[in-house]
Amino acid sequence: MRVLHRFATVDGHRLFYREAGDPDAPAVVLLHGYPTSSFMFRELIGRLADRYHVIAPDHLGFGQSDTPTVEQFSYSFDALARLTADLLAQLGLRRYAIYVQDYGAPIGWRLALRPDAPVTAVITQNGNGYEAGFVPEFWAPVWAYAENRNAETEAAMRTALSVDAIIWQYTHGVPDRSVVSPDTWTLDHALLQRPGNDEVQLRLFADYPTNRALYPQLQDHLRTNRIPVLAVWGRNDEIFSADGAKAFGADLPDAEVHLMNGGHFLLESHLDDVADLIRDFLGRALTSRA
Repeated sequence: MRVLHRFATVDGHRLFYREAGDPDAPAVVLLHGYPTSSFMFRELIGRLADRYHVIAPDHLGFGQSDTPTVEQFSYSFDALARLTADLLAQLGLRRYAIYVQDYGAPIGWRLALRPDAPVTAVITQNGNGYEAGFVPEFWAPVWAYAENRNAETEAAMRTALSVDAIIWQYTHGVPDRSVVSPDTWTLDHALLQRPGNDEVQLRLFADYPTNRALYPQLQDHLRTNRIPVLAVWGRNDEIFSADGAKAFGADLPDAEVHLMNGGHFLLESHLDDVADLIRDFLGRALTSRA
């Protein structure tokens, strides 16, 4: 299946996205996490594009998209979600399913909560939508930095920008680390080194608590509108624990929850299993809501 690599100018910013599949087929939008890009979906796209119109954008400040400095753009999850919504509108997508991971989750939740309610189904892969699932040891420095930005709390957050921290994100909880390509962390770390990008990431770290405030509204929206949810999770993740996946099932009895023997970036170790689950889920979920 041919994958196209494209750019679009949205609100004056050049955004990169990968696209595949029939534009008339049901749309699926893949939203990446930190510190990566749509590169994380490089193998998944082809496994979905025979049935679906797949769009995988790079958020502003990530991947191949523009990386304006913090003086040139006010980075927040609200702002990234607005750019994503505008990009999808420009591409003519009015209704779509979302696959969210890590940062992709709060961006996806904001899309789902838009007045036109464009999201038809949710696949969440280690992307929190509940207070349950935050691993305290990992998140304590984030909360401290967001509450009080000073030299000490910033120094703690800057460790997350190091290549060692990124390697850990990809490899922790993976039984056989040799299945994870070093291209992943090498590319991510290189892109983080662009001038001013460290400050971009610090702004988003500081903004993360705004995502938690959305959770009650998101949960009510999912329940009220009976949005189909598939939570497929690396159960060994030390960022978002398996409790984050189970929370969807406890609140939404029809949610499908699958825990796999992997870590934060599950596609690197369980691509075929995840793709099979997604194809089965979307085949039922989108047909039932057609």
